[in-house]
Amino acid sequence: MKYNTLKIIPLGGLGEIGRNMTVYEYEGKILIVDAGIMFPRNSMHGIDYIIPDMQYIIQRKQDVVGIVFTHGHEDHIGAITHLIGEIPVPIYATGLTRGLIEIKLAKKGLLENAEIYQIEAGERILIGPFQIDFFHVCHSIPDGVGLGIETPAGLVVHTGDYKFDQTPVDNWPTDFGSLAALAKRGVSVLLSDSTNAEHPGWTPSEREIDEALDKVFLNAKGRIIIASFASLISRMQQVADAAKKHGRRLAFAGTSMLDNSAMALEHGYLHIEKKVQIPLHNALTMKDDQIVIMCTGSQGEPTSILGRLALGQNRQFDIKPGDTVVLSSHTIPGNEESVYNTINQLFELGADVIYEGISSVHVSGHASQEEMKLLINLLKPKYLVPIHGELRHLKAQARIGKMLGIPEDRIFITQNGGVLEFEEGELTESRPEPYSYVFVDGHTVGDVGEDIVRERNSLGRDGVVMLHLVINQQGKFLKTANDGNKNVINGFRRKGFSIQSFGFLNEEESDDLLKGIHLKVLDYLSGINKVPKDVERAVMKLTRNFIFDRLKRRPRIIVAVQVIKGQ
Repeated sequence: MKYNTLKIIPLGGLGEIGRNMTVYEYEGKILIVDAGIMFPRNSMHGIDYIIPDMQYIIQRKQDVVGIVFTHGHEDHIGAITHLIGEIPVPIYATGLTRGLIEIKLAKKGLLENAEIYQIEAGERILIGPFQIDFFHVCHSIPDGVGLGIETPAGLVVHTGDYKFDQTPVDNWPTDFGSLAALAKRGVSVLLSDSTNAEHPGWTPSEREIDEALDKVFLNAKGRIIIASFASLISRMQQVADAAKKHGRRLAFAGTSMLDNSAMALEHGYLHIEKKVQIPLHNALTMKDDQIVIMCTGSQGEPTSILGRLALGQNRQFDIKPGDTVVLSSHTIPGNEESVYNTINQLFELGADVIYEGISSVHVSGHASQEEMKLLINLLKPKYLVPIHGELRHLKAQARIGKMLGIPEDRIFITQNGGVLEFEEGELTESRPEPYSYVFVDGHTVGDVGEDIVRERNSLGRDGVVMLHLVINQQGKFLKTANDGNKNVINGFRRKGFSIQSFGFLNEEESDDLLKGIHLKVLDYLSGINKVPKDVERAVMKLTRNFIFDRLKRRPRIIVAVQVIKGQ
């Protein structure tokens, strides 16, 4: 039998934490798995978040038969509005994931025309040429699934995010029976979560958080404020249980927390007694030792509730001495500075801050090394493709696979846009598809490129110096209407000449430097008979060299020269 080729194309999630998205292509039909976002690094000034480069599937949108979601975290569903806005494709998701997706689509006015099918763990469905078996996996959010994707080319297992927690909050551990059944059919390729591949042993159970929360509630004398992801439904349940146990009332703060908790309650994924949960405005009228508030902001995001609290800019309530603030999440790589700044600001406001590293207020939702070994030994895949992680994580899982007997030439560490082809039992890597970051900046998507982000970073790091010259064709300065205005912050004006610095030096330090630049420009212009075409470049060069000689700094130099003829 002649097997057609199955293409596997990761469009996000490799070499990074976030924006997970994988394309499966067979017989010209495309199946998408997940569509997530990634938080920007601190150097990406002005960027809200990053989404996968979807050009490949947009160009082939008539061939897309569906998108399947493994679970409801932002790094897996956050880009759905950008995808559906371009490709009106059928969506397949479990109940909780569907609910979270519907909230996102509704806010963008995309829900009414969206085609969404709810699936269940243990179900088998056919989407185009892809037969998909959904098997339950334990993660830090309920209703997560892994996928067995079968075509005539072979069986691929896509784990999604998983761990082998035997005592999960929802009492629904990973389905080993389904994994064993897939193994019996023969797994050709395993695409496996690599997040914790550097961590030895087993990932602790979510139940360990119960003990940590119990200590927080016992020791807190005032309000308890717990920051977490709005999609972390399991953590909501644990906080609600702790509130009930210790006689406190729970209030959710922030739109996303309110929307997601309400949806989870409605669909039975969250169980909170009516007497336990109260509106925030009611909670704020109660005694401090009677309430717990749950909000977003565990990553130090300045626009989140906790971010605004740390800055003293929240509308409904402020941090005050005696508050206990808990950051119940793992710090995403790249967010460390923001998180620690937030923690320090909260301490300065008088709060007692509890976070990962000093207390077990968070455990990972991802498998550690022993769980990865068990999974590989159980499935016995012919090929291993580590996904979901930075390069060091992918390499670490590759070492685990090699340790368990998978030949090195059957372990593929690829990149976003890389094309893996499985045909007649063999996996090969072909030429990658063109790929780049897609930045979301306010209402613009993709208009801000990496060059602009680098520029912003440079400006933020080094500052900027701006020069404006008005001269005649012989290089003599001409008087302008603004020459009389000497009140310039970090600036200097003379006849036909103005210079200002931003983010570079304070007013006192800049005065001598800017006067020196003025003299340098005067000296240069006095030595010419006719203004050359590259006068702006020449002024920029002498300014840059002068600043570097004086300060060993390289700010951005912007020069504008007006040459007035006939004067």
